[in-house]
Amino acid sequence: MSPLRSLLCATLALGLLLGATPAEARFGKRSKPSESNTHEATPVGEEDSGGDDEDDDDDDSHSDGHHYVSDPVGDTVNAVNFFAFIFSGGNHRLSVAPEPGPDGELVRERHAAPLSFRLGAQGGPLGGGGAVDLFIGLEGRRFGVDARLTGLGLPTDDGSEGSDTISLVEAHLTWALVSLERVRLRAEAGVSTASAPDIDFVGASMGMSLEACIGGPLDVETRVQATPFPYRQVDASAALALHLGALVLRGGYRGMVLDDAGLVDGVTHVDTFHGPFFGAGLTY
Repeated sequence: MSPLRSLLCATLALGLLLGATPAEARFGKRSKPSESNTHEATPVGEEDSGGDDEDDDDDDSHSDGHHYVSDPVGDTVNAVNFFAFIFSGGNHRLSVAPEPGPDGELVRERHAAPLSFRLGAQGGPLGGGGAVDLFIGLEGRRFGVDARLTGLGLPTDDGSEGSDTISLVEAHLTWALVSLERVRLRAEAGVSTASAPDIDFVGASMGMSLEACIGGPLDVETRVQATPFPYRQVDASAALALHLGALVLRGGYRGMVLDDAGLVDGVTHVDTFHGPFFGAGLTY
């Protein structure tokens, strides 16, 4: 089995193992007096909290009494130009093909672009609730920066109405151990924060990430991040990514462990989650 396939299988297995045990209590939340040190949380159905949509009526009339008249042809041309820019741009080409550089040398930029900017969002069901991620990064051939924000909306651990929210933030410096046209392997290090119902944490963070072309515009992406102290966090994911010019569509599976190490009230609260996710982003 190739090293790439081994890493992918190991990451997927880790995601499955993370959800094998029930949470003892909600991460970062005080235990109620009636709760024992170990108990199983009883998730409840998540309530829809969406508010009523309000339609704002816009007045198309100018102060001089003239009305704005749209140009259908012009609007169509602008839309076509926008999508052409999205699907034809980006450092990640539709196929791994040699391109001549300024001096005539063949250059391949699939995962070894001189400079790459990426941003995107992804989300999916997690732990009986849901998770949404926003990420942004800037990277050269070897070094870069990466920032991620994760919002978790979870059922209460004691069966009461409402939900618990947890916010996770990571800011990493990245170093590409391998930077080739088909493969990029990164080491990451920085800081992470966690905002839970009753406590906020700041800790050291480290990780590894891999992007590899497996055929045409299709990539495999894996990532593992860990915070060992003062709280403990492990976040692992594996996904397939489809590169359509600058647009990237991805879907995969994710597992997460959050452990407050008993710093809230002397009782260790551990949450384990796993579930699928889907997302989209841009890469230039």
